[in-house]
Amino acid sequence: MEEGERSPLLSQDTGCQEPPLSRSSPLTSSHLGSAFWEKWAQRTDFGGGQASSLPWGSSCLKYLIFLSNFLFSLLGLLALAIGLWGLAVKRSLGSSWGGPLPADPMLGLGLGGLAVSAVSLAGCLGALCENACLLRCFSGGLLAFLVLEAMAGALVVALWGPLQDGLEHALHVAITHYQDDPDLQFLMDQVQLGLQCCGAASYQDWQQNLYFNCSSRGFQACSVPASCCIDPQEGGASVNDQCGFGALGLDEEVAQRVVHLEGCGAPLRRWLHRNIRVVGSFAIAVVVVQGAELLLATRLVKALAVRKGAAEIPGLGGAAGPVHPSRGPCNRPPAKSAPS
Repeated sequence: MEEGERSPLLSQDTGCQEPPLSRSSPLTSSHLGSAFWEKWAQRTDFGGGQASSLPWGSSCLKYLIFLSNFLFSLLGLLALAIGLWGLAVKRSLGSSWGGPLPADPMLGLGLGGLAVSAVSLAGCLGALCENACLLRCFSGGLLAFLVLEAMAGALVVALWGPLQDGLEHALHVAITHYQDDPDLQFLMDQVQLGLQCCGAASYQDWQQNLYFNCSSRGFQACSVPASCCIDPQEGGASVNDQCGFGALGLDEEVAQRVVHLEGCGAPLRRWLHRNIRVVGSFAIAVVVVQGAELLLATRLVKALAVRKGAAEIPGLGGAAGPVHPSRGPCNRPPAKSAPS
């Protein structure tokens, strides 16, 4: 081969060498920018700590936790809105501003909705953003719920007998304070309408109420609520609030044609015995769902920890190890020239 000629293999090797970039070259800034963002993505901890993706199974866990907690957060926010609406309508919070919190069922509903929505949002955002800290907060909230539910269930089982004996006493209290609380009034009316009963032991228990007592001077004297009537609507489209007027002053033979004479104590016990399995099954289902959510969150936290540990080791987690300068693709030994 002549001296002026070059071997084709030698030309390929020399062509592989890239010319050095000057500071004014536009590629220099782009390379520096890409290197900066790669380092930032590797060091950031909000998105789970790493730029590599999760395995297929862990990704399914991630989106399952996100969707389930998204639904629970909506239910919690709905309960919170209903509780605040009820408090605003009755002005329970405004009347006791600066004093103790009112003993209102709507307040309990609002606080429960707030707790459920906060824990569910932590799980929802923790799964979506792959944030281990939020997932641990979510797991802690679920553990707190499970402990409280276990304590409540143990108390109900231990005090089941006294609770049944206290039903009639609770009905007497509801009769006495019937006009004082709209929620208590609504609950008592629903019990009497659903069980077709009146009072605690008999319809005469409404004599304990200040407004329905026969010695009262009001227009409701010697009367019972419309929910005690056999036919509250009396063939009309709406409830006749005066259907029970004067029922306490009638004989039982006449009164039984207008109102229910049996009290709600015994029917309420029978209703509880019939539906105790349904209530227990619902409580067990809630506990099982919360336990499953806790296990899924724990597995996702472990998957994030494994991915973070694998990415910190050179050559693992999808990142290639550094290339030795003497073994690079552009630093191959020169090819031998072909014999002339």
